[in-house]
Amino acid sequence: MRNPDERNDPQRPLLEHLTALRDMLLFDAAAWVACVVLACVFSPDVLAWLKSPAAANEELLQGLDLTSGFSTMMAIALWGGTALSFPFLVYAALRFVFPALTNREKAMLLTILVSGSVLFLVGVGLAYGKTLPLVVSAFQAINGWIGLPVTAVRIEGYISIVLKTIIAFGLVFQLPLVIFVLGWFGLVTSESLRAKRRSAIVAAFVVAMFLTPPDPMSQLVMAVPLCLLYELSIWAVWLRERS
Repeated sequence: MRNPDERNDPQRPLLEHLTALRDMLLFDAAAWVACVVLACVFSPDVLAWLKSPAAANEELLQGLDLTSGFSTMMAIALWGGTALSFPFLVYAALRFVFPALTNREKAMLLTILVSGSVLFLVGVGLAYGKTLPLVVSAFQAINGWIGLPVTAVRIEGYISIVLKTIIAFGLVFQLPLVIFVLGWFGLVTSESLRAKRRSAIVAAFVVAMFLTPPDPMSQLVMAVPLCLLYELSIWAVWLRERS
């Protein structure tokens, strides 16, 4: 960027801004509806994907109510449609706000969005591939230990656990991005982050204790990456300070 503080878009009248806002909202609504319908059409395939972490116990997953199929389909359509529409919503929002931003701010915003998306996908992949199988095994072990063998699992309850775990991991993995943004604006420093490293490690295990089932393996799967991401955040803020 030759001039990072330059705005390449000319100033526009208020009416044109309102028209752009209306177009953005209409585009967002249309994209969300289309993605919800698409997720509804492919809900059997999505359900098969969600059931994969319980492969060893898949025969236990059953619909125990007449409306189980419909409620599961609607949950997949709403959650899946919202996730699918997110890139379109971000695209429309960027088109609306970019005229008011400088080149430096545009580059920073795009970097944050790309980094946040990558971290979210990493968290989802870790939750789906490692944590959810442990979650199912842990609950089954608890049921056997307490003397209440489970012969059928409501599919609605299982889907709720899967979605909450995936979303929790995706959001928690935004930690380094949040810290980096705070460091960018000078609200935290690499020195202060290093001084609070022990407290951050304890906090990571406390968060993992609340967001995962009560078994050590699931908690370690979340807590250890959180500690590594915190260390990565320290180096990212330090590099920012040096630059």
